Amino acid sequence: MINAYAAKEAGGKLEKFQYDPGELGAHDVEIDVESCGICHSDLSMLDNEWGMTEYPFVPGHEVVGTISQVGEHVTSLKIGQRVGLGWHASYCNSCRTCEAGDHNLCADATMTIGGRHGGFADKVRAQARAVIPLPDSIDSTKAGPLFCGGITVFNPLVQFNISPTSEVAVIGIGGLGHLALQFLNAWGCKVVAFTSSESKKQEALELGAAETINSRDESEIKQARGRFDLIISTVNVKLDWNLYLSTLAPKGRLHFVGATLEPLDIGAFNLIGGQKSVSGSPVGSPATIKTMLDFAAHHNIEPVTETFKFDDVNSAIERLREGKAHYRVVLTK
Repeated sequence: MINAYAAKEAGGKLEKFQYDPGELGAHDVEIDVESCGICHSDLSMLDNEWGMTEYPFVPGHEVVGTISQVGEHVTSLKIGQRVGLGWHASYCNSCRTCEAGDHNLCADATMTIGGRHGGFADKVRAQARAVIPLPDSIDSTKAGPLFCGGITVFNPLVQFNISPTSEVAVIGIGGLGHLALQFLNAWGCKVVAFTSSESKKQEALELGAAETINSRDESEIKQARGRFDLIISTVNVKLDWNLYLSTLAPKGRLHFVGATLEPLDIGAFNLIGGQKSVSGSPVGSPATIKTMLDFAAHHNIEPVTETFKFDDVNSAIERLREGKAHYRVVLTK
């Protein structure tokens, strides 16, 4: 039996929950969970904001632990190995995107917290292909958020071949944004932070930003006209996107990793004149996650975290729900 924490209804408190995972699949592994990050997507699923949550619901898709069992056909991982598991728990491995290495775009990929139980538990299971070994130098209590927040902001650097000489801006210095600043700075880019929080300005500079721009000051944003090769938006609120497009250099890109639910109000001529682009991306493929982990280990990049014990999971969720987390919350044994 696996011991977990589950909600029985939308927005419900997490309670102790046991389930029988059945026989381990031939291509799957079982992980003894050491820690698990709490992502805003866990809240969205808990509250059924996206209309696809199944209850009882066990959150947790930023899992770190050690392999305790391997399926009979698994050769890539071994018992006792320290690993992580992120947004996806399995892929079809046979479609065009999987064969091209873009497993994260597989139409039949399974979410770790969708149609199965996640990592707020003592154990979790997943397809071996979705489980990534953790470099020795990365702290187990810090690693979890890299498997969702970290890869989400790292993936665009790989997908769009961002040059280390690029000037890049990040909108929103929170759970995603504070990692984006670190990755971009280590990548070699000149990084600018758009933030509305006075208290975060100094910290943004310490995390790698060369300067900050007040995202509530239209005149200050206008002064950045034509500067940025890439803007990464990590926020989930509506902004004046045409104003931000004006700060892009010719051929610049406004890229969304924050799931704003309102339609984007963007004028076509604001794209056409400078040959600009608007795009979005999810988490990365297993290969890109491995690259991200190696890069983070090499450059000593880690999330800023607060830790709670698994037994205090409801307090941890409320802290995140109230917007008080600094910057990521991690559950530990």
